[in-house]
Amino acid sequence: MLLFLSVPQPRPPGARTRAGPARVARWRRQRLRLQQLRRLRGLLRGLRGRPRTGSRRRGRMALCGQAAGAASLPSELIVHIFSFLSASDRLRASASCSHWRECLFYPALWPQLRICLRVSPSEQPRLEFLMRKCGWFVRELRVEFAAENYLSGGGGPGDGGRVDTGTGGEEVEALQLSTRWLEVLRTYLELVLCVLVSIRNNRNLQKFSLFGDISVLQQQGSLSNTYLSKVDPDGKKIKQIQQLFEEILSNSRQLKWLSCGFMLEIVTPTSLSSLSNSIANTMEHLSLLDNNIPGNSTLITAVELEQFVNLRSLALDFCDFTAEMARVLTDNNHVPLQRLSLLVHNVSVMHKSLDNMPNDEHWKALSRKSTNLRVYIMAFDIKSEDMLKILKPSIPLERIHFDSYITCVSGAIVDLISRQYDKFLTHFILMNDVIDTSGFPDLSDNRNEDPLVLLAWRCTKLSLLAIHGYTVWAHNLIAIARLRGSDLKVLEVTEESIDFDQGELADQDVDPVHNLIEQVSLGLGQPWHAIMDIESLSVFTEPNRHFYREMQSFSEDI
Repeated sequence: MLLFLSVPQPRPPGARTRAGPARVARWRRQRLRLQQLRRLRGLLRGLRGRPRTGSRRRGRMALCGQAAGAASLPSELIVHIFSFLSASDRLRASASCSHWRECLFYPALWPQLRICLRVSPSEQPRLEFLMRKCGWFVRELRVEFAAENYLSGGGGPGDGGRVDTGTGGEEVEALQLSTRWLEVLRTYLELVLCVLVSIRNNRNLQKFSLFGDISVLQQQGSLSNTYLSKVDPDGKKIKQIQQLFEEILSNSRQLKWLSCGFMLEIVTPTSLSSLSNSIANTMEHLSLLDNNIPGNSTLITAVELEQFVNLRSLALDFCDFTAEMARVLTDNNHVPLQRLSLLVHNVSVMHKSLDNMPNDEHWKALSRKSTNLRVYIMAFDIKSEDMLKILKPSIPLERIHFDSYITCVSGAIVDLISRQYDKFLTHFILMNDVIDTSGFPDLSDNRNEDPLVLLAWRCTKLSLLAIHGYTVWAHNLIAIARLRGSDLKVLEVTEESIDFDQGELADQDVDPVHNLIEQVSLGLGQPWHAIMDIESLSVFTEPNRHFYREMQSFSEDI
């Protein structure tokens, strides 16, 4: 038998097999991964802070190399790690080193930026830094400006709000303008310019929202031309702000949400003409609120509204929302409107007419067009006869907020609301800050039933009830809690608004306050107490800010 053996031939020096290059590349990749793993392992050990001693520590450091540490990690890994931090923690971490700062302001980490800013010179460097880093790429920007102090009477924040007007009257008052108040307005304009300049070339902006605290803009109900002329005598800054705003609108390519409230004439009647037709056609939310527009001027007309065919949420001054606009929104080429927020201000009512507002037939047509349409109304110092004209029966009213400084809401208005909007109403806020030495007004005067109790009985979807400045009898408050039960998620009543019957006070065996707290808590199914400090609730102290934030969430909840 012959046995043939295959003997391998010797390979010449330097020769490679066909699989040689692939094997070498695979080995190199494995070695690179091992090196990265060792570096990461060394970093984690360093972060844990475990003590290392002797040759064991030196050996491991030799494996990791001298560059072991957070700085040696790939930028992509650092960005991923910092994505789990909050925005405030990211800003603190950015002060560590330049490499971290570069990674921390990677666009993917800042898709949205929400800033609540005090109108103070100390905030300007911080705002400039943040907007310089994020302004050119941020997709959602929401900025709220808030004054540190509130103006009362004729004075400014720096002098306690008081001006001696005993001699010379208005001339003396004009001469004693508060330096602090003028500085607040001057700083406010600089901060607005900083925001607008930083985003003027941002083409990725999808949501843009600005809110200015009205306490900065008001002087006895409206902006004083005297103060504004002192800060910006030639009007150049105001004009520059308006031009920058229009430039942002004209440069936008993805804008779907535009909201501007009480921003010191930043929006003009010609601002929306800067939007391209394509952007107007894709806009989903539009909010334009400014009480300083003079005369019969409006920020948007019915003709301009025709371009916004995809609009799902709208917020306007009530006097600007005309019957013609309601007709436009019912056209077949428009998508159904789902949220409508309306601000009824006494300043607008005085200078504009209510004759052009939608009638009941227009509201019926809007409701037929969109069965999901819900309306949010806030009324500032509106007389009862005007509210009777405004509150049409067919409005799908879900939220209403009354805020009074001069006129009070009558019991007849509350009763009308409970009868007309019992199927929709979920939020009812009643605030009165009228100085009256005779006490708070009582809505139940000359009535068999308290209107607030009837509101709780009729409106089965009521989930929020907040009251200040109106007399609420203790037994009626208990009845409200029992009628709505756990469905009433929020019941906020200030302590000074609650009153007790003489019979409750005469009973020596029962503490009326303790009994009220116990009975209301049992009715709601959760612990309850009256509001002791009114300053703790923005709904009472900052009604404009509360309305603006509620309008934002109301519109986003579609």
